[in-house]
Amino acid sequence: MDQINGYVFDIQRYSIHDGPGIRSTVFLKGCPLTCVWCSNPESQKQVPQLLYLKHLCSRCHKCVDICPNKAIRVLPEGDLEVDRDLCVGCGFCVDICPAEARQVSGKLMSVEEVIDIVKRDALFYKNSDGGVTFSGGEATAQPEFLLALLRECKKLGFHTTLDTCGFVKWDILEPVLEYVDLVLFDVKQTNPKKHQQYTGVSNKLIFENAKRILSQNIPVILRAVLIPGCNDSDEDIRALAEFALELGGPEINLMLYHKLGIKKYESLGMKYKLENAEPFADEKIEHIKEQILSYGLNVKV
Repeated sequence: MDQINGYVFDIQRYSIHDGPGIRSTVFLKGCPLTCVWCSNPESQKQVPQLLYLKHLCSRCHKCVDICPNKAIRVLPEGDLEVDRDLCVGCGFCVDICPAEARQVSGKLMSVEEVIDIVKRDALFYKNSDGGVTFSGGEATAQPEFLLALLRECKKLGFHTTLDTCGFVKWDILEPVLEYVDLVLFDVKQTNPKKHQQYTGVSNKLIFENAKRILSQNIPVILRAVLIPGCNDSDEDIRALAEFALELGGPEINLMLYHKLGIKKYESLGMKYKLENAEPFADEKIEHIKEQILSYGLNVKV
């Protein structure tokens, strides 16, 4: 087995939303996009990050003394503040915290360690036509690690799925696809200017890669996360449907906006940029779905 290590921030077993059947979804850290609606902000950086859950803190201040980089300081009112420039996510403060107010997101794992975990559910994969999904962040941001994991999964006969935003050089993506049975391709925004505004990068490479993947005869499902005020207008939905038709009409899965990740921003010392956004009403969801169906496309919510 390849002796390659990578950063993982979660392995979700018994996953039923990231590909067919019952799956294990391996979430790798690191992402080239900075989507304003990202529900997993701890996935963006490819290094361990400290989450400080202020509401659990007992103010015992044990973490202040043990921090080797002096990244934790006491404010005048007694609250604690983390200097994100000094914190390296070493985890010393996590181990000593009696209130469990501190967590580290991101663990350096070997290929063997990850495979040992996903192998535990091999019987579920077999009985449900499931398998293993690699997500993130952006899984291709750690290409060597991803490729090694995929190879081991194929040796074990597991169905493999890659969840990707598509922002990756083709010479990196192409060898990965050799070991992939299904691609979940995330479409953030079809309008180039809006895509740059909301994700921080151009969608030119992303769309080129979508076409290249389909030319390889690899099954693809387009996944669109619908965000209020960002990509949910009639014009946006029309452009999404037309892009799908241009690709040959792959299935579209609509992922709905939620606020479950907001607390993570506070715990990471980050500002959430969509504070006023609200989840969609059922009528809006049905309207969007009917729009896409009118193009003769298969769409699931």
